[in-house]
Amino acid sequence: MKRKDRFYLAFKAAFPKTLPILTGFMFVGTAYGIFMQSLGFHPLYATLMSFFIFAGSMEFVAGHLLLGAFNPLNAAFLTLILNSRHLFYGISLLDKYNATGAKKYYLIYGMCDESFAINSTAKIPDHIDKGWFMFFVTILNHFYWVLGATIGGLFGSYLKFNTEGLEFVMTALFTVIFLEQWMHEENHQSSIVGIGGSLLCLILLGPSHFILPSLIVILSMLVLMKKSPKIREVLEQ
Repeated sequence: MKRKDRFYLAFKAAFPKTLPILTGFMFVGTAYGIFMQSLGFHPLYATLMSFFIFAGSMEFVAGHLLLGAFNPLNAAFLTLILNSRHLFYGISLLDKYNATGAKKYYLIYGMCDESFAINSTAKIPDHIDKGWFMFFVTILNHFYWVLGATIGGLFGSYLKFNTEGLEFVMTALFTVIFLEQWMHEENHQSSIVGIGGSLLCLILLGPSHFILPSLIVILSMLVLMKKSPKIREVLEQ
């Protein structure tokens, strides 16, 4: 198969998968661009920060950090805390990304929650190059975010509409992805561990502090399950 045909087929397969992300990122990215403009930044800041940082929540925080005293250690610590979940995402995608050649460097750089959700769950047909499929998923989502931020930065002062509740778009998207994954699983051990670990940490630590501990609990349980058949048997019962 010619390289051009491989690119086309991979893009054709990836693009429909990213359309729900386009909807969410256009709203949230535009909100970010408007936010940066409200802080007094030139529209170019929203575009460049969305392109180079590409970490939604951290970009909002970075706007305030740029207005405060220069403190790179504090910025680095906040970035680590806010995006620590990507450490766990990365571990689960090591095998997939290692098989993509030079593309893995951009796949690592451009990984976000949405790209991880698609690339880790998508059923890619055998005739589609898996590396290029994941590459196009990642670059399309990256593009949507930059486009939304740019629109918000350029035209934010002219956009007058009620955006209350739009942040729920991404929550709904991940709910749909989880349900689809649940229906295609041969067994639900990993999903049960994920739900149970998250609920436990949410109850014990509250909504503001449960994400990182729940990821640690889930990862630890999955490692134990892999090493101990007895734990898997208990979950299957």
